[in-house]
Amino acid sequence: MNTTGHQTDGTGRIDKKTILVAVTDLFFYTKVRDALRQPDYQLEKARVQQDILDKALAVSPGAIIFNMNDLALNAFHALEQLNADPRLKDIPTLAFANHEEVETWNRARALGVTKVVSRNEFSARTRELVEEVMHSHVIASESLGRL
Repeated sequence: MNTTGHQTDGTGRIDKKTILVAVTDLFFYTKVRDALRQPDYQLEKARVQQDILDKALAVSPGAIIFNMNDLALNAFHALEQLNADPRLKDIPTLAFANHEEVETWNRARALGVTKVVSRNEFSARTRELVEEVMHSHVIASESLGRL
């Protein structure tokens, strides 16, 4: 998968400007929206569970944001689906969760989340975290390409 493309052009290249947001909590969605303003980023919101997979396939996002504590969207199920699809398994993911839920953090990591942070850190550093996840993924992809 080519991670250098900036626009989705039907070739399956990742659109680094599009972020899929699997967050239904209005407070956190607003944080994401305010931190990732246009024209820098385009947000695609997953409103229901199937949106996560469908929109990931449709827009080839540069990253996906998950609220691991979201009661409306099952992030664990979505991560399993993404990992099972070779077209989607390499999309970088940023997740946030309650800092006291160690099992949630461990399970997110086991499912391949690129970075998991506390809800407070996510709120304070949303844009920086998204850019870090996307940048580290590009570096890792370029390194693998040289092997």
